[in-house]
Amino acid sequence: MSVLLVGISHRSAPVAMLEKVAITDADRPKLIDRMLSSAHISEAMIVSTCNRVEIYAIVDAFHGGLADVGELLTAHSGLPMPELTRHAYVRYGEAAAEHLFAVASGLDSMVVGEQQVLSQIRSAYTTADAQQAIGRTLHELSQQALRVGKRVHSETGIDRAGASVVSVALDRAATILGPLAGRSAAVVGAGAMGGLSVAHLSRAGIDEILVVNRTIERAERLAATAESHGVKARAYELSRLPEALVAADVVITCTGAVGSVVTLADAHNALSHPERSTGRPLVFCDLGLPRDVDHAVAGLPGVTVIDIETLQRDPAAGAAADDTAAARTIVADELAKYLAGQRMAEVTPTVAALRQRAAEVVEAELLRLDSRLPGLADPDRDEVARTVRRVVDKLLHAPTVRVKQLATTPGGDSYAEALRELFELKPGAAQAVATPMEISRPEHNGAGWMGLDGDVALADDFTPGSHDDEQERST
Repeated sequence: MSVLLVGISHRSAPVAMLEKVAITDADRPKLIDRMLSSAHISEAMIVSTCNRVEIYAIVDAFHGGLADVGELLTAHSGLPMPELTRHAYVRYGEAAAEHLFAVASGLDSMVVGEQQVLSQIRSAYTTADAQQAIGRTLHELSQQALRVGKRVHSETGIDRAGASVVSVALDRAATILGPLAGRSAAVVGAGAMGGLSVAHLSRAGIDEILVVNRTIERAERLAATAESHGVKARAYELSRLPEALVAADVVITCTGAVGSVVTLADAHNALSHPERSTGRPLVFCDLGLPRDVDHAVAGLPGVTVIDIETLQRDPAAGAAADDTAAARTIVADELAKYLAGQRMAEVTPTVAALRQRAAEVVEAELLRLDSRLPGLADPDRDEVARTVRRVVDKLLHAPTVRVKQLATTPGGDSYAEALRELFELKPGAAQAVATPMEISRPEHNGAGWMGLDGDVALADDFTPGSHDDEQERST
């Protein structure tokens, strides 16, 4: 069983395609259920952000799992397979783990070093876990990714370029409006991105925040958060959006809704409202995917729309070269440790089977001793038993310790295989360590799933099992 990643992001596809592939919080549970119904998929998790959709699945066969995930994305997006595969990327085994670690570290973000992706990965894990779609492999992988991301942010300065897409968008807005201090802002959407927007606006010295959301209770909670930071705030239902637009200088939208939330009529009416001074500019920071603001709004006089596509071209989205290099070094180091741990865990059943075989042999010989020397006193028998067990333990100590050490190196599974052959261990009892396999660049029914790096990739199989109680269930 191995990790398969199929993804589409701002690096591989235009925004128009990302909008079609976007997976909302409401979509995610049913798509996970569909994946779990596949004969090839045993675990599944979907990471969906404003600029990426990535499906992580534990599969028993590369091509079968890839076909199932591809069909799922095609059915969800309505895109034909050839068009989808031109912009999708595929990672398998070790490459999938490395990619998730890089994503968690902010190395693959539109704004390099942004930290919001950590909460998005945590949310993806929590949703999948609630549906019992997380087994040992994805549990360990996602928890390790969260730890790697935290280490990168604590040990490097990678987030100096900007804490998130929100900060870069607001920097762009400030170049148009001037300092944001003393101005009014509307935040449309009270989810995680909405909360992040409120935090950034508060730090920018905004005078008032109008929180607009479909559910008034969530809007009120976020408004209360803003007030706790010393900012005046009001909560509006979505039906009162036009009213909020009249009062706002900058509007941040991040709803995740399908279809426009801010229409051309909404923006036009706000600009022409008697309470709004003539010529007062209005800036929309559209961080939704799909877009929240109608395309035509950008054509109105005095209106500027800063969207995901605009932010992709912003030079502030890059991090300093030294910080990026340091982050990549940490990712490489953590990946090596993670893979070594996985390989060691895979050889453990073989070691356990060997020790079980030795214990069975010892017990059989002690029974044989009892039948031959029935008059042997208990103290003498106990001493013989202890001596035999010590001899066996000493004989097994070196090979079992060494095979665990060798298992952490590439090709180390061959040593476990040698133990199974030499001691005639039952494959079922030993849970044989899966052999890494070479896979060619795959094609899906001629449509061209050509996402793997290079012509040949090494796929490490991660054997699933029970969750490790010592690992955190949430980070």
